[in-house]
Amino acid sequence: MARKFLYIFAALIVLVIAAALAYRLFGTDLMRMALTPGESFRRQASVQASAYDDPKLWLARPEIPGNPALWTPEGYAPRAADAKGPKAAIFFIHPTSYVSRDHWNAPLDDRETNDRSALFLRGQASAFNAVGDVWAPRYRQATFGAFLTSVADSEQALQLAYGDVAAAFDSFLRQIGSKTPIILAGHSQGALHLTRLLRDRVAADPALRRRIVAAYVVGWPVSRTTDLPRLGLPECARADQAGCLLSWQSFAEPADPSLVVDTYDRTIGFDGRSRKDTPMVCTNPLTGTPDATAPAGANLGTLYPAADLATATITPGRVPAACGPRGLLMIGTPPEVGPYVLPGNNYHVYDYSLFWANVRADAARRLQGFRR
Repeated sequence: MARKFLYIFAALIVLVIAAALAYRLFGTDLMRMALTPGESFRRQASVQASAYDDPKLWLARPEIPGNPALWTPEGYAPRAADAKGPKAAIFFIHPTSYVSRDHWNAPLDDRETNDRSALFLRGQASAFNAVGDVWAPRYRQATFGAFLTSVADSEQALQLAYGDVAAAFDSFLRQIGSKTPIILAGHSQGALHLTRLLRDRVAADPALRRRIVAAYVVGWPVSRTTDLPRLGLPECARADQAGCLLSWQSFAEPADPSLVVDTYDRTIGFDGRSRKDTPMVCTNPLTGTPDATAPAGANLGTLYPAADLATATITPGRVPAACGPRGLLMIGTPPEVGPYVLPGNNYHVYDYSLFWANVRADAARRLQGFRR
């Protein structure tokens, strides 16, 4: 199931990094030839949770010099060390940033990959830095090419990546202590691993489940029928609700989501049943509620990145949002937020940055409501 859906999203995301023009000209066949690893999957030792006690295995965590998750646009600032009020620890799983065909999984010390990951943290994880410390692990993520093939190597690459995420999560829990509220968040491949973490760890541990402020499963489909009941958290029904899950996937008009929907309908959910024709969880990030419609005036601020992607400005009131019938988030006329819009007017790359200020406010609101 995971491999099939990753096939679609990797084919889309790879445009962002390396192949926008090539995709439009030649499609996924060219990407498969160019990006699928030529070697067989090489088994690697599992990483123990204790390894993640070392700050070097984290892209973001408290006191890391140059922590990319502490970036904010002008007019915003991370939480101050002496700030009053509730504080959370945020476990953020970044999307795919490894595009090499040398290996099925990224080496943890690959500088180019880690630099790309830091860009994602600036535009995505930074939305959470007002409510607490962001922790984002390096992990041996599956390369893009692993998602363009059905060979068994790709399944093993995904399992290796998830093993690292799970180990990092165990270390994270130990280091933040047993009382700190937790926000879970991820995007794309990171959100896939987050669904497994929810299923395997949160759903199975009532004490841990009671500590979850919210889980942001963004840029990855969650079936209300076949997935949600196995993830341990309900869908967020109110804007101030804590202990719940949010999810959305962004498309502008005219939208052609067939590539996503058709693949989703061919996959199997966490309960073993087909996802075909089942609704996806759709949280409107402008309202914090499901299946809602909101005008552009409700958007507190969209990030507009600079050409080098290292900085961005924020502008409110530009992008509306409305949940569609199948659970896709429609954002109206295509906004000019950057060159990486994907086929079908898919704004997957911008799932967080379109609503950056609203996500920031949403996390603060849910933390305030936590155990109220």
